[in-house]
Amino acid sequence: MKTIKDQLGREITLKTTPKRIVSLVPSQTELIYDLGLENELIGITKFCIHPYHLKATKKIIGGTKKVDFEKIKELKPDFILCNKEENSFEMLPELEKIAPTYFSDVNTIQQAVDLILHLGAILNRRTEADNLAHKIEFKLADFNQFMKDKPTRKVAYFIWAKPWMVVGNDTYINEMLSLNKFENIYAYMSRYPKVEVNRIRYEGDPDVVILSSEPFPFKDKHAMEIGNYSNRSITVFGDGEMFSWPGSRLLLAFDYFKKLHEKLESHF
Repeated sequence: MKTIKDQLGREITLKTTPKRIVSLVPSQTELIYDLGLENELIGITKFCIHPYHLKATKKIIGGTKKVDFEKIKELKPDFILCNKEENSFEMLPELEKIAPTYFSDVNTIQQAVDLILHLGAILNRRTEADNLAHKIEFKLADFNQFMKDKPTRKVAYFIWAKPWMVVGNDTYINEMLSLNKFENIYAYMSRYPKVEVNRIRYEGDPDVVILSSEPFPFKDKHAMEIGNYSNRSITVFGDGEMFSWPGSRLLLAFDYFKKLHEKLESHF
């Protein structure tokens, strides 16, 4: 038996190394798979789409905000993965009745790497976690070199329409924007504020508007509406997973960001 702390500082007691894992976090489902724990993963959400075949081989226990506690209980898990961003903290009392529940809290790349290493240690996959962390750190160093002479551009990153919602500070996405030398015009606000899109010119008139692929399905009409209120911005449809999924998705994110900058440079 051992006691560990999750990223919220909560103490969790584990009787043995977990062998029956339920993940309520899409990015952590992917991470568990990449740590070589596909067989130990027994339950996932309907939004856990990477790798895609898991939806056919694992029990779906609901979404990320609303889960079926009875379905989880029937699986008899010994470890449940949650995330402060993805899941409701109100779930915790019910989940803790079923199994030890680990809450991650990731707002920076360092915290993402820390999570990988911590789960590797908890789940007896230290070697795999170390290798993954080293690869991410190598790709990060390479990307920082790529960005060294790139100009800073003002950006607005939208996640919802009607009401219009954007990314503010205190978020992992804002960290990714900063890494890309995107100066977030809404960084003076916290988390995911609602904004008046007709005031975007006065809020900072961004060079680039990014419409995230998740959670809202933005269309061309949304890009056109925002364009009506900005002087000069270039609007791109961004891959929300690359900006918002910590974990092993980082291995793909830096190459995606390079292509995004190459695309943007053709417009400036």
